[in-house]
Amino acid sequence: MFENIIAQAAVTRLRGDIETGILAPSMLFYGPAASGKGTSALELGRVLSCEETGAWNCSCPSCARHKSLLHPDLLMMGRRAFAGEIAASAAVLQRDPRHGRLLLIRSARKLLGRFSPVLWEGDKDLGKLNPLIQVLEDDLDALERACNGDGDSSGALGASIVKDALKLEAEGIADFIPVAQIRRASYWGHLAPLGRRKLLVIENADCMKEEALNSLLKILEEPPERLTIVLCTARREGILPTLLSRLRPYHFMRRDLAAEAELIRRVFRDKQAAEALVSPLPASPLPIAPLPASPLPIAPLPAAPVRGLTGLEAYLDSFLPVNRDTLYPLAAFFVSSVALAALDGFRRRGIGVLPDELVALGKHCAPIAGSAGLGRPVADSKTIVDKVLTEARNFQIHSLFFSFLAQALDLVSEGLRPLEPGPCRIAYLELWKKHVGTAAAAGSLNQSPTLTLERLAGDLKEAMTDAGAGR
Repeated sequence: MFENIIAQAAVTRLRGDIETGILAPSMLFYGPAASGKGTSALELGRVLSCEETGAWNCSCPSCARHKSLLHPDLLMMGRRAFAGEIAASAAVLQRDPRHGRLLLIRSARKLLGRFSPVLWEGDKDLGKLNPLIQVLEDDLDALERACNGDGDSSGALGASIVKDALKLEAEGIADFIPVAQIRRASYWGHLAPLGRRKLLVIENADCMKEEALNSLLKILEEPPERLTIVLCTARREGILPTLLSRLRPYHFMRRDLAAEAELIRRVFRDKQAAEALVSPLPASPLPIAPLPASPLPIAPLPAAPVRGLTGLEAYLDSFLPVNRDTLYPLAAFFVSSVALAALDGFRRRGIGVLPDELVALGKHCAPIAGSAGLGRPVADSKTIVDKVLTEARNFQIHSLFFSFLAQALDLVSEGLRPLEPGPCRIAYLELWKKHVGTAAAAGSLNQSPTLTLERLAGDLKEAMTDAGAGR
């Protein structure tokens, strides 16, 4: 059991608890992203339902349904990053059709599982998503029927699955787990399992509002006899103490690069990427091209390094149409452009002394954007937003919008850090935190990225101008 989990000590303890019969009914799997929490939870469900040995290669009907993520005793909830894993699995399909088929089917059904009729019963929003869900289900069925050596048809199906999965994730996955879904899951959990035991997996369990948390607490206080509950989170501190007291914790650690490389080689059949991950880095960075002349008073500073991911996270991220490394210079373009727009506001008001904070943001961020080929900052809000949305492909992957906002806030903090500590520096940082927080809240409600960014750019421009003029 757990043979498909690589280099993760938490599963050793989990296996021991199963073998000694002391497994808790409710558990918390916590640790960094891409550390195997979700995969381990799904494997736990397979092991507990297995009708024979519990080994990964077991061929009993229950294990077959669990491997395809179609077992009626499995229910998955909560948002997670689906797109990168699905796209990477589609690439495996070209290198190893037989292995890639199972990998792609599982990764796509992790997404489709969030649209189970159990969770959405009576929800009118499901009707809008049903045509897309049905197309994706049909493609997965066709992929299962495809011949092992039929690379051409598998490749076309893989591309179609990736396209539809990206759209379904963007349109259907909310940032917070609705209380109605927790209640439906509770009702489902109290029904008798069709097999040996039911499993409820809640990923990013820290993303619940008070009403949903209270509903979940009721399940944990009196869990159904034949239901196992696994909560997964990267933020243990984000789980309420009242919930933590009812969960047995399993800590998933970040793997080292050698283990991540082995995972990429074995799971994603990508020997070249695995070798590159553990290869030594170049001795010196590539030269940075100088920026064209800019109306901002920008010193010729070298660009800051891109804030990328590492290991498996970076590998999966590389398959996205727009990844987090792409967003870092784009966030720098946004920050430097909004700073320029605020400076224009000063000029229109006839104020001759420019705030050090705006100058510092330009000095820090404009070279980062310029070295990525994004050009000079611009002052017009519509031009700023159009450029960001074009480069980010309209944030078709919802989670990347929040990554963009977070990186913009990090850049502001970095840009202001060289200034002398004081109330003005604090005021500028706080107003960025306030307005970015408002934009993130709007994004959580699935409001248009265009409208959200236009409002953010305009509000920041006015707020920064007012803060400097009011000194």
